[in-house]
Amino acid sequence: MHNNFLAVVFALVSAATMAGGTVWRHRIMRDGSSVLRSMRRPAWWGSMGLAFTAYGFQAAALAFGTLLVVQPILALSLMLTLVFSAWAERRHMKTAEAFWAIVLTASVAGVVVFGRPVPGERDPATWEWVTVVGVGAVVSIAACAIASRRRANSRALIYGIICGAMFGFQAVFSKVAVDDFVAGGVAGLIMSWQLWAMLVAATAGTIVQQYAFAAGNLATSLPASKIVEPLLAFSLSLTLLGESFRDQSVFGYVLVGSSVSVMLISAAFLTRVSIK
Repeated sequence: MHNNFLAVVFALVSAATMAGGTVWRHRIMRDGSSVLRSMRRPAWWGSMGLAFTAYGFQAAALAFGTLLVVQPILALSLMLTLVFSAWAERRHMKTAEAFWAIVLTASVAGVVVFGRPVPGERDPATWEWVTVVGVGAVVSIAACAIASRRRANSRALIYGIICGAMFGFQAVFSKVAVDDFVAGGVAGLIMSWQLWAMLVAATAGTIVQQYAFAAGNLATSLPASKIVEPLLAFSLSLTLLGESFRDQSVFGYVLVGSSVSVMLISAAFLTRVSIK
């Protein structure tokens, strides 16, 4: 079922749907409502519906491609979020926004074209999953406890990092759950513990994102989230799942590494210039 074209198409649809849900949730938070109060509003649940629809398209993309293909495409959700936000606010994008959006798009293409990712065939041992998930859970819980005692900017930064980590884990769990579905059908999917871990990570990440929005400093929280998510997903896809790049030459790794670096830098700058 490996088909990079279909993986890219579904990932683009996921990124667009994710962006729409993010803009909707952020606009809900702009009226000054608390996180818990916002969660009681039907509009918030509608935005959550969009978020889980985006996860569904992401799962479809992962059925046809690797995390190393899908995750860079999902990074375009940041650019699309800013485009949708400008449209909702009836304003034009700034020149700097357009520039960094183009750089982000080019760098994402560079990761896919230069790297030509191939699927992994590694079956992680139980102790590896327990270690990775356990460390992630403990660190996230501790970070949330620390964030609750910090001032707004520090709180936004910490919540942004946690949010990115949650979505990074969610991407890895999604890949394994989708592979189990492809191999064993519905029964294989239901029996996959990664399916339920994916749902928990996606829900937790979305809720933490609300707290990051409520902290009131998107210049801090959003770049942190968009940088941590692909870094964690890339790291786990390479080390845990055994995915790799077809071009194993030094020059190939330099090109891919440069593209990833530019992608992360452009994501950070794109967010900052958009909210000045």
